[in-house]
Amino acid sequence: MDLSSNLRMLACYNQRMNNQLLDVCQQLSEEQLHQDRQAFFPSIMAHWNHILFGDLIMLQRLVDNEIVTIDRQLLAELPTSKRITDTFVTTMDELRALRTKVDDIYLRMTKNFDDQDCNKTVRYITTAGQVIERRVAEFCQHVFNHQTHHRGR
Repeated sequence: MDLSSNLRMLACYNQRMNNQLLDVCQQLSEEQLHQDRQAFFPSIMAHWNHILFGDLIMLQRLVDNEIVTIDRQLLAELPTSKRITDTFVTTMDELRALRTKVDDIYLRMTKNFDDQDCNKTVRYITTAGQVIERRVAEFCQHVFNHQTHHRGR
């Protein structure tokens, strides 16, 4: 399987898993969603917000590197990631709306990737101030692995 096909598969997989977990979370009360679970991110909602943090900051880095183009109005609707503890949503309705929007962006983005895109370089500065350069394929693999890692917590 070529890199671009692999990234499309991962985007689809992540959307499907996110939707399945959202359906499960929809059955929980607000209290359960915000209850301290004694984990690295204290609540279920805090985990969701952290996954969104990663997706949003990485998406912005792709835009900044001119790897992907996103409609200005859509980009303006997205919150800006600054810290790993950012809170973007507090309710299931807000979560489902933003999660759906972000997953759709990653699906559309990977749909248009080809091998040339996968081999372009993304250069960015981490929240810790470290300068990183990665190929788009490695960069996107990291995004999808980040989601998988935190959904498993």
